Amino acid sequence: MAHQISDECISCGSCESECPVNAISQGADHYEINANECIDCGACAAQCPVGAISEK
Repeated sequence: MAHQISDECISCGSCESECPVNAISQGADHYEINANECIDCGACAAQCPVGAISEK
């Protein structure tokens, strides 16, 4: 089960550098997680300063 980034994302980019499999990239409105690549480690959620990342 992959994590997801909500609209609360402020596009700071801190989650992207924490992802060990590079499953996070800048989307049109905010950062997005590629569910096919996400290994559900939670590193991104722990790094998010606004709590915009949660389990799907």
